[in-house]
Amino acid sequence: MNTAILGTGSYLPETVLTSETLGKRLGVGEQWIFDKTLIAERRVAAPDEATSDLASAAAHRALHAAGIAATDLDLIIVATSTPDQPMPATACAVQAQLGAVRAAAFDVDSVCSGFVYALVTAHAMLTADPGPRTALVIGADIYSRILDYTDRRTCVLFGDGAGAVVLGKSGTGRGLLASTLGSDGTLVDMVGIPGGGSRRPASAETLAGGQHHFAMNGRGVRDFAARVVPELVADVVKAAELDIADVDLLVPHQANGTILRELADTMGLRPEQMHLTIERYGNTGAASVPITLDDAVRTGKVFAGDVVLLIAFGGGMSWGGAALRWAGPRTREDLW
Repeated sequence: MNTAILGTGSYLPETVLTSETLGKRLGVGEQWIFDKTLIAERRVAAPDEATSDLASAAAHRALHAAGIAATDLDLIIVATSTPDQPMPATACAVQAQLGAVRAAAFDVDSVCSGFVYALVTAHAMLTADPGPRTALVIGADIYSRILDYTDRRTCVLFGDGAGAVVLGKSGTGRGLLASTLGSDGTLVDMVGIPGGGSRRPASAETLAGGQHHFAMNGRGVRDFAARVVPELVADVVKAAELDIADVDLLVPHQANGTILRELADTMGLRPEQMHLTIERYGNTGAASVPITLDDAVRTGKVFAGDVVLLIAFGGGMSWGGAALRWAGPRTREDLW
C-alpha cells in the first residue's frame, strides 16, 4: 500500500503587486527587481484574509478535484510560518472552515520546506496506520504581513498564497516513491523573525528595532541552495532507483528565479523538466511548491505515470524532496 496525490488546488489573492509598482516605492527600477529575481508580480492578501482563509480556499479546490468530501478526511496538516496566531494551530481553523469533523489537524513549520515536510509526514501516518485513508496537506503563507516594505533585499521576493493536495492510500503502484528530509540548525539565524518568541518576547524595544519583520541573509541562502539542492535532487532520485533523466517534471520551491536558473544549469536539467510560477507569484513560502504543482496540473504538464520531483529548501535551515509516480488520470495518449 502506498499513498498518491488524488487532487490538487491553489488560491492566490486578487490583489496584484507588480514589480513596477513596488520598484517605485523603493526607488528602484522594475528591471532591477526582475533581473535579480525574475519576478514580475506577486499577490497580496486582502486585509480581512488570514492564512487559514487562503488555506481553506485552496483546500476546497483540491477536495473538488479529488472528488473527496471534507467529512471524509482523516488528517489535515497545514505547513506555514505565518499562522493566524501563535496558538492554536492554523490547521484547526481550516478544519472548522471546511467542516472536516473527523480530521485530526496540526501545523508544520519548516518555513519554505514546510509543504514537503508535511507531505512526507502525512504519507508516513497513512501508511503506518490501517485506519486513516485520506489526508489534506496544505502550504499557506501571508508574507505581506511580516515584510518590511522599505527593505528591498526581502520585500521584492515574497507574495501570498496557498496550495493544497489530497493524499490517499493507493494500491496501484503509483504515488510517493521516495523522500529525503534534512536540516542544519547551526544556520538557524540565516532566515527568520527575531522578535515575538520566548527568547525575545514582544516589547517596545523589539517593535522599535523592527525585530518582528522577516529577515534573511540573501547571499547565505543562495550559497546554501547551491550546495544543498543538487545533492538533495541526487539523493531523492537515487532513493527512488531512478536517474535525473527519468524525471518528467521537477517542481522546486520558488525561492528566487535567478537561483533556480543557476540550479537548473548546475544539474543539467532540460528547460521543460522544471516548472516555474515565480514570475507571476513570487516566493510564497510553504505555499510555493503546491501552488506550482497545481499550476502544472491545470496547464497540462503532468500525466499519469510521470515521475514528478518536489524539491524545497528553507529556514532552519531545512530541505526536503519527494519523488512521485503520478497517479493520473490524464495520460499522454489523451493529447492525441
